[in-house]
Amino acid sequence: MALINKTIYPKLKKVLTQEELSKFFTPTEDEITFVKSEVKGDLNVFSFLIYLKTFQALNYFPMVDEIPISLIRHMKEILHIRKKIKPEFKERSITRYKKSIRNYLNVISDRDIILELTNDAVSEYEPTLENIEDVFNAVLEKLIKNNCELPAFSILERSIKSKQNEINNKIFKYISDNLSQQQKDLLDGILKSTDSNFTNFNYIKELPKSPSLTNIKAVQTNYNYLKEINIGEFLINTIPPSKVNKFTTLANSLTAPEIRKFSDDKRYTIMICFIYKSFIKTGDDLITMLTKRISKMHSKAKDDMKETTENQRSKSENAVSILHQILLLPQELRGVDFEKNVKSIIEKEGGHSNLLSDCEVLTAYHNNNYYPLLPKRFKSHRKTLFEIIKMLPIRSSNKDSSLMKAIEYLLSCENKKSDYIDASVDLSFASEKWRKFVITKNNKTEVFIRKHFEICIFSYISSEFKTGDLCAEFSEEYADYRKQLLPWNDCIPILNDYCNEMNLPNNPKDFIESLKSQLDNKAKDVDKNYPKNSEIVIHPDGEVVLKKKKSTRNLIKIKEFKRVLEDKMTERNIVESICKVEKHLNFTKHFGPLSGSEPKLSDAPSRYVLLTFGYGSNLGPAQTSKHVKGSITPREIQFTNQRHITSEKLEKAMVDVINEYNKLPIPKLWGDVNTVSADGTKLDLYDENLLSEYHIRYGGYGGIAYNHVSDRYIALFSHFIPCGVWEAVYIIDGLLKNKSDIQPDTVHADTQGQSVTVFALTHLLGIKLMPRIRNWKDLKFYRPYKESRYNHIDSLFKDTINWDIIETHFEDLMQIVLSIKSGKILPSTLLRKLNNYSKKNRLFQAFRELGNVVRTIYLLEFISNIRLREKITESTNKTEAYNAFMKWILFGGDGVIRENDLDEQTKVVKYNELLANILIFQNTVDMMDAIKKLNSDGIEVSKEDIKNLSPYLTSHIKRFGEYTIDLDSEVEPILSFEVDKFLK
Repeated sequence: MALINKTIYPKLKKVLTQEELSKFFTPTEDEITFVKSEVKGDLNVFSFLIYLKTFQALNYFPMVDEIPISLIRHMKEILHIRKKIKPEFKERSITRYKKSIRNYLNVISDRDIILELTNDAVSEYEPTLENIEDVFNAVLEKLIKNNCELPAFSILERSIKSKQNEINNKIFKYISDNLSQQQKDLLDGILKSTDSNFTNFNYIKELPKSPSLTNIKAVQTNYNYLKEINIGEFLINTIPPSKVNKFTTLANSLTAPEIRKFSDDKRYTIMICFIYKSFIKTGDDLITMLTKRISKMHSKAKDDMKETTENQRSKSENAVSILHQILLLPQELRGVDFEKNVKSIIEKEGGHSNLLSDCEVLTAYHNNNYYPLLPKRFKSHRKTLFEIIKMLPIRSSNKDSSLMKAIEYLLSCENKKSDYIDASVDLSFASEKWRKFVITKNNKTEVFIRKHFEICIFSYISSEFKTGDLCAEFSEEYADYRKQLLPWNDCIPILNDYCNEMNLPNNPKDFIESLKSQLDNKAKDVDKNYPKNSEIVIHPDGEVVLKKKKSTRNLIKIKEFKRVLEDKMTERNIVESICKVEKHLNFTKHFGPLSGSEPKLSDAPSRYVLLTFGYGSNLGPAQTSKHVKGSITPREIQFTNQRHITSEKLEKAMVDVINEYNKLPIPKLWGDVNTVSADGTKLDLYDENLLSEYHIRYGGYGGIAYNHVSDRYIALFSHFIPCGVWEAVYIIDGLLKNKSDIQPDTVHADTQGQSVTVFALTHLLGIKLMPRIRNWKDLKFYRPYKESRYNHIDSLFKDTINWDIIETHFEDLMQIVLSIKSGKILPSTLLRKLNNYSKKNRLFQAFRELGNVVRTIYLLEFISNIRLREKITESTNKTEAYNAFMKWILFGGDGVIRENDLDEQTKVVKYNELLANILIFQNTVDMMDAIKKLNSDGIEVSKEDIKNLSPYLTSHIKRFGEYTIDLDSEVEPILSFEVDKFLK
């Protein structure tokens, strides 16, 4: 797969459209005048102009045989040449043309200057860009910007790779020179195999499993080992972060014997990057395991409380019986022997410990509070949880240090056995419910119940890691996100331009006034039109009834037309469709070795087509090998996937399919290009990995494929996320990461796709969030002012916006959004923190209040606009239909993703999305051909007939059988399809 195809290096298309010819290859009067002043005669003018216009389009002079016929014809028409002549490019003429054109366009053609600019660009951009094609593109942009004549691609490739090797070798040598021989021996020892061919390198690469206590201990051991061998930590800061990531990715894709073959300097550099990143990831895994175990502990205690309902009566009767026995003790036994007699009764009835446990259960039941049931679940976790927080460098990410002081006190009391400890730290960070559980009195002195205090602190450690109020050093997932933001001084110069672009006021006062005005105007508008709106009824108590319109769609006719159309569609198997789309688009050009070099496979495109099918359908290497003609082995399939394919490469391939699909005429009938809907669907996983969680709504263990689907049915982006994560956290990421030509500004979703903080952030980013909220009646409507009153809808409003907190934190809000736009931080990184309640985090509170404003405006529009409600339903139904389609394709392995590595799990989801889009594209092309056949048979097809269909058709697709990959046979061009010609 030639590298040139992965870059923006300009090339002439074999066939140019009339629009392209008019836009790029039509000379101006000045250009024609210039050419006529340089050469005489129609033939010379004709040839010279072709050379001039192709140079302007390409920034280099093409080979004569590369000039398309359509361009020659176009130039003849422009010059009104009717004679049958061909452009002449004699060697002497070409030399003269080139010199004149360079002078006319002031082009830099000096090779030394171009080489210097190339080296400067590589030095500037190579350290920050991970992919070699991105480096090429940066160099090309710089050369074009400086009006340079582009060298031949092979020359440019040699220059860039030579400079790139020079930069890398300097890094390798510097690292190696700063390592002692003892450290080098340690690194080499990690790669040496034992008698069982197992290396410590393999041990480090082992993936974390589910957060059981046994598996946590294994990760702890790995963490301590990595901490001990993390010898290059001080050197990592001398390597650009993108290169640290690149070297780590390379190490993860290779075996120990393969790394041993590298030069010493390169091997040591790659190994210290790999160990450093593994150390960070293992620390993050430990925190994740800690939070999951504590969440599980709380979940189990809640389950215990539910079970209490069934047997609480017998426990209550037993407790009353014991108390009754004590109270009935004879008078003579109530003196000095009273305590002894009470103990006797308690022992007879089951003992102090068991009876205390029963009392805690009863207390939990009667107070609807499961906290008293936590100690039973905490006991087995205690030792491990203490070990984890002693291992990790935990820090507070804000000025409130109360929890950190409580953690210090917790550790100081670790070895105490007494039931009570001094109440010597501030618990103001804890809720009233927790404080009642922890604090008691002993001999009239306020103390902490030790076990309860420990449970409380560990619970808040877990909670504040989620909210971002706690962070860890040497972390990525749990780092202090505030340090990743663009400094405010860097925000100031770009604030005005951004606010103008988003139509937002650029200062706190005007920002607040604008929001007040929008909220008040929307409320007044809905109130004014309420009497005329027959689709909504608002009762005096605030209850809202929304009426629905009956559907006017003729479902019988739609179903019948679908059957007729599918009968005319060509039957294909999945691999055949992939091959056809590959021959049209060459989407596999984005795949190749991680190093950026050319693939050494004998037939790389065929191998990549096979991977798209095998992993996209979830067949996996073994079954894919069995179902395809040829001698390819499962190991070869697996090897190519690991060494040639990344999620980023799959996303680039998908962009090619999306962009070409968007050029087809039929999708324009299906929906609004500016609208997208997002929804998640559960995919099954084995439960022995860290991502897999039990999903209450869907049941079973797995993860969520969270898909962004265009209103025109094509999938734009996907994430693979844990079941326990609120899906809305990733709703903005999908829009920002989508690099296709389809760039929607309106997003629909279900209840999981929204929250007040997401409403706030989408507003600041210029995105219209319009979800279908299941229990919207339970949400509060906010007044703009306390004195605001409305004639018809006043009963809707329950509270007033706190404008002061939004105004106070205006700069913080804008710093967040400008950091996102500049690529410093992902929205999901922030929303994972801001989507969890934190009374410490004033920024969260400001986001929440802004979200209340935006969501109230939306809800007012939602309840008053039936067409909007219908549109949201239509759009979200499309995503649900896409989810069903992608699962239909994911038929291998009983639908269970067998990979345990998150990167590989994500790749399966990306493969599946790419495969789904390929079939959507081919289905649409086949539908156009079928419509033409129906027209030929005298059957009229209307636009309404097509609008009621979707490209998620499956009856003509064969999923099973033996597959043949054929990329050699000619593929029919996609014929033009004029909507008005073929559809009435």
